[in-house]
Amino acid sequence: MRLLRIHTPDGLRDAVLDADGRVVPLPGASESFDVDRWRDRAAAGEAPVDFDTVRVAPPLSPGKIVCVGLNYADHAAEGGQEAPAEPILFLKAPDTVVGACDDVVIPRGGEKTDWEVELGVVIGRTAAYLNDEADALEHVAGYVLVNDVSERHFQLERGGQWDKGKNAATFCPLGPWILTADEVPDPQKLRLGLDVNGEVLQDSSTAEMIFGVAHLVHYISQFMTLYPGDVISTGTPAGVGAGQKPPRYLRAGDVLRVWADGLGEQHNRLVTAP
Repeated sequence: MRLLRIHTPDGLRDAVLDADGRVVPLPGASESFDVDRWRDRAAAGEAPVDFDTVRVAPPLSPGKIVCVGLNYADHAAEGGQEAPAEPILFLKAPDTVVGACDDVVIPRGGEKTDWEVELGVVIGRTAAYLNDEADALEHVAGYVLVNDVSERHFQLERGGQWDKGKNAATFCPLGPWILTADEVPDPQKLRLGLDVNGEVLQDSSTAEMIFGVAHLVHYISQFMTLYPGDVISTGTPAGVGAGQKPPRYLRAGDVLRVWADGLGEQHNRLVTAP
């Protein structure tokens, strides 16, 4: 099932995408994230409308977004770094989240705004100190497309930790929908990629991850509790702007197309901060 949220004159509405790719709004206002409740409400859905006629919102409001750095060996190599022995973790604030077709704002003082297509893992059951990696996927509700937008100047050249370059407003386009876990037999077999102004710059597969989804859920649960609606952003493959020769960064007017198997597409335009 594909779960999404849409903007309406009366506020946000939960919806599902039917087999024909049309949007079925669900009755009532948008509710707290609960996949089982979403499924139950889908039976009472309203008449479907064309996807192109709605404005999609982020499909959920995460409690926290846990990001994984350097989780593809080719991405680590393009930055001149060794593959990590353990997952590198950092956080993005929930207020970085925007929809799949919303503008991305280059922050004031930003000089090296970069892109990162990533597979997002949506937590469906509380996970704390999981004992067995083999059971980790039972805590996953579904998967979502993420762009971990990054300001490299802030991240790498202004002192401090990575969070400084990761948390500008709009730096986490999310969606357009959540694909429920029952429709993803193996999260390590998803192709994903990113274009800038129609030029393909990232095209890879989650099979190339150093640490797979099950390992990440188990590992992260040893350091923090994962709650329903939290998102793990699992890292990006090679092809980011900082890895281009010469490096290439985003400018106002650029358009990003971000995609992954079964997870739809994002189309975000870059604008400058007011």
